[in-house]
Amino acid sequence: MWITFGMIAAFFIFVIIVMERSTAKDASFSDYATGGRSFNSVYGTAAFINTWLPGTVFISFAGLTAGSGVTGFYLVQYSVFAAIIMFLLAKPAYLWGTRYDLRTQADLLGLRYGSTTVRVIAAIIGVIASIPWVVLGMQSLALIFSFSSDGAIGPVFAVVLGVVVLTIRQIWTVKFGMRGVMISDLIQGIAAYLIGFVVIFGLIVWLIANNHGFDQVDPALLVLPGPGSELGPLYLFSLVLTGALGGWCWPDIFVRLFTQNGVSTIRRTSVQAVPILLVFATALNVLALLASSVPEVAAAPDTVWFVLASFGGPLLLGLAGICVLCGSMGNVGANLQAIGAMTANDIIGPMKKQEIQNARIGKISVAAVTIISSLGALATASTTSGLVLWAQVSYQGICQLAPTLFLGIFWRRTTALSAILGMILGFGTAAIVQIFYPISVPWLGGMTSGIAGLIINTAVMVAVSLLMPNSAKEQTRVDNLFAELNQKQKDEKQAS
Repeated sequence: MWITFGMIAAFFIFVIIVMERSTAKDASFSDYATGGRSFNSVYGTAAFINTWLPGTVFISFAGLTAGSGVTGFYLVQYSVFAAIIMFLLAKPAYLWGTRYDLRTQADLLGLRYGSTTVRVIAAIIGVIASIPWVVLGMQSLALIFSFSSDGAIGPVFAVVLGVVVLTIRQIWTVKFGMRGVMISDLIQGIAAYLIGFVVIFGLIVWLIANNHGFDQVDPALLVLPGPGSELGPLYLFSLVLTGALGGWCWPDIFVRLFTQNGVSTIRRTSVQAVPILLVFATALNVLALLASSVPEVAAAPDTVWFVLASFGGPLLLGLAGICVLCGSMGNVGANLQAIGAMTANDIIGPMKKQEIQNARIGKISVAAVTIISSLGALATASTTSGLVLWAQVSYQGICQLAPTLFLGIFWRRTTALSAILGMILGFGTAAIVQIFYPISVPWLGGMTSGIAGLIINTAVMVAVSLLMPNSAKEQTRVDNLFAELNQKQKDEKQAS
């Protein structure tokens, strides 16, 4: 037990030391929120992956495959699609971001639509949807303490310990902002996904060598939901679509586009991320699928990662714990920094009718969000079922930013009114449908509530934009925004 705890504690301290020694002081709130837009593609790739794949990928995502079969492989599909979408978002996000000093996703939407209301609504949806995931991220460390102590630490106290550890870690997120997040993500990403892949590969070999190969997998786990199935034929499609599009609606994911030092850097990050996500996510799902024939895993699929690691003794269990710790620290830290910065920049700022310039306000906001999330995690330490349902509603809700974001960036005719109505009606539809159909909607062929909301959302945006177009003045402003992108590209070609 002490070997495992010692390994995890030593790595935790190592990350803190590196941050203290290598993080510069931010001169402004913009630097605090974006890391000075100064990072190369190596940092960008590590930060994106460390945020995209949270610690719970080793727990709930692996558990989904171990318990439900190949449906869990949707993680591979939507992760790869999301990395490809990054390539398409690189130019408008970076060029508008640098020219207009944009700090957050809501900031960009406010600029594109010329509307403070759009900016505030997008920020509110982002904050509301993100906090439950931060709470769940804090709780995800519970299994580390339970397994590392051979069950001596009970489930409730294990959750409390996990919350305390991640709350202490956020002291440095508050202190160093996005710059600290990016630097720590490089270390955490290497540990979670490079070392993690080595552990996964070794465990796959061990499973096959010990009569847990593909021939031992229950045939029912190898069937995708199709026509006539309980989930419906469009269920898997819905998961992939909401995952890929909705992923870029999370504030902590989108801000990655503002932290890097150029359009080409972001595109390199996209190209580098695709094979990493493809290989890692596929390997993790293969491991979980093979492990489904292990009795201990079949009894509790969410424990698959730690059950397998425990067979290798305290050293392997320690490595497994470090992987989950790093994934959780990366995701939770990025989330807290992003929603704290968004609260200051896009809610408090408009309320005061001023642009936030002081980094201290950002630190206070991040600290406040950290405290609220920690209290929420502690309050729900013994009862998480309701929180999981709310988190599912939140994910289907955050997707409702997708039409506003993607139509706004790739179609000039969308209007502020269409975005406002689309977000509100889409979010409301998704939330209501989720209550009655928490998994899939039978009369929509197995679509999820998020897709139902997206249909309403997109239809409203297109209809309102066509029937009530922008004024000539506003359309000229929007056209000029897009003209800036093309002119910048021409200037760069001439310079080269």
